[in-house]
Parts: sequence; structure tokens; C-alpha cells
Amino acid sequence: MSTTETVSSSVLSTYSGTSTSNTNESSYSSLGKDDFLMLLVTQLNNQNPLDPQDNSEFVAQLAQFSSLESLTNISASMDSLLGSYQSSQALQASSLVGRSVMVSASSTQVDGVSGLTGTLVVPTAADNVSVRVYDEAGSLVKSIPLDNQSSAGLVDFTWDGTDESGQLLPAGTYKFSASASLGGTSTALETYLPATVNSVTLGIGGGDMTLNLAGAGNVALSKVISVGQ
Repeated sequence: MSTTETVSSSVLSTYSGTSTSNTNESSYSSLGKDDFLMLLVTQLNNQNPLDPQDNSEFVAQLAQFSSLESLTNISASMDSLLGSYQSSQALQASSLVGRSVMVSASSTQVDGVSGLTGTLVVPTAADNVSVRVYDEAGSLVKSIPLDNQSSAGLVDFTWDGTDESGQLLPAGTYKFSASASLGGTSTALETYLPATVNSVTLGIGGGDMTLNLAGAGNVALSKVISVGQ
């Protein structure tokens, strides 16, 4: 075995934690660019002067070192970018707490004073479009008829917070169920309701934020179609 091979093996065993003198010490799980450079310099310092390292092999090792450094820099840049993204998420989250957002939901908290305005999705021309409102006990408290729709689109509806007799109902969580006749078949429709953001959970590892909404539960930020006051 040549002097170069002997020294390289010794240095490698030191960093890999396999040397018998370091069996009780913590070992490196991987080699970084500084370790790689140290190995390269050690190999050059201890090469056989009568049989020096081949130039092409040396150039190949330099290329490997350059690639390792580039990958390390890319990893550091990605970590920095992720950190900036998470900071941006935190700022965005703080601005949403206490505000009203419009999300796809079937229930929401109603204050008992101003009622609410929601939106339903009509996939095609529809007849007998209506929205039914249920209280927390599951009892029907109001039916809101809407005009027939000649085409697909979003249709707004307003509930004034009263029952069928015009009595103002107390604050609480109410369920909204929209339906229409599509081609002669009664079909449930998707509803978008306003809800107040109580708190926000930041996504882990760059994931989507989750909004904790009053009366509507947890909803991903991506499900929000508009943000109010």
C-alpha cells in the first residue's frame, strides 16, 4: 500500500469514527466540504514524490469538491428561503386573527344582530334554488327561496337572523343547506359562509396554514376565497 493510501485511510477512519482510538467518541455521520478539503490537502502533502498523483485524477477530485460546495450552498439557500417563507406566514397569520373570511362551509357563528350574507355555487341552470337555515338543535328555522338561475355561477343570499315569523334569533352556530333542481333532480349545492378567524396554526415544514374559525371549525387557508374586515 502506498503512503498516500495509508494516510487517506487513516484520515477517513478518523472522520468515520472507525478508528480504534476513537471508539468511545461520537462519529461523523457524513463529511462536509471542509472535511473533504482536508482529505485532499493531506493526500497531496503525503503523496509519493517518485509517484505523484495523476493530474486527471486530481482535477476529478477538485471537480467533486466544487460540486460538494455547490450542493452545500444550495442547501443553505433553501433553508434560508424556507425560513423567510415561514416568517411571511407568521406575519400573514397575525393579520388574519379577528377578521372575517369567506370559506366553503356548511355552518358558521351568527351574532344574532346583523345576520349574514353568504354565497352558493350553481353548477348549471337550476330551478327552485333555496337555502334552509337550521339551529344548533337541528331544527329548521328559516327557508330562503332564491330566483331560478339560467346559468352556472355564484349566487349571493342574505339571512336577516330571523325565523319564519320574523322573530330575531339568538346568537349561535347555525347550519346552512342549499339545494336546487338540476335537470329535474334535487341536488345539494356548495355554500360559502363568512366566519371570524379565532386563531391560526402555522404549517409545519412549509405546509399550508390552518384557520380556526368561529362556528366553522378548522379550514385550510387555501380554501378562503375572500377576506373581509
